Amino acid sequence: MDNRYIVVEGPIGVGKTSLSNILAERFGARRIFERFEDNPFLASFYTDRQKYAFQTQLFFLLSRFKQQEELVQQDLFNSVTVSDYLFAKDRIFACLTLDSHELALYERVFEALSPRVTKPDLVIYLQGRLDVLLHRIKKRGREFERQFDAGYLEELVHAYNEFFSHYTETPLLVVDTSDIDFVHDEGDLKGLLGAVDRARQGTQHYLPTSSKRP
Repeated sequence: MDNRYIVVEGPIGVGKTSLSNILAERFGARRIFERFEDNPFLASFYTDRQKYAFQTQLFFLLSRFKQQEELVQQDLFNSVTVSDYLFAKDRIFACLTLDSHELALYERVFEALSPRVTKPDLVIYLQGRLDVLLHRIKKRGREFERQFDAGYLEELVHAYNEFFSHYTETPLLVVDTSDIDFVHDEGDLKGLLGAVDRARQGTQHYLPTSSKRP
């Protein structure tokens, strides 16, 4: 396999961890997954974004960087690694939730850390309609997401689309997941894996429809 380090990205509820797990199992890859449950500020953030945004964001930034440091120490040439987050996307949340003073401080920390982070060979950006994402979030039933704000998710989806519309750092595969179920439908998964295998350079788009459709 040409892509030794694959990152799956997308807004909350789009299925990035599910796809990351599938790819890791298929390729016998190591997993580097976001440990959101370790963030002691996250539950409070969902009830009061303004008050807890900076603490939440800084914790995630430093936690992700620690994982990236461990990745640098590993041998990426002799094994495949799959991650469910792109380090550079951390700024999406920061720009969306922090005030100007907090963002200025955050940017100083981010700029100091980012040059030491390994770039992936391929980024898979998963998209989904807002109603689909809300349904998936509700279905998985995470306790801290019960107070989830649909307005915030809409802003987040827009911010993600804006970020990846200008993303050129690595090869990028954009996938619309709104009408497929790659977790439970083998046909949908096969089509997606084929698109991943064909992704080599630049930005490519995969706009599938479910294999169950007539």
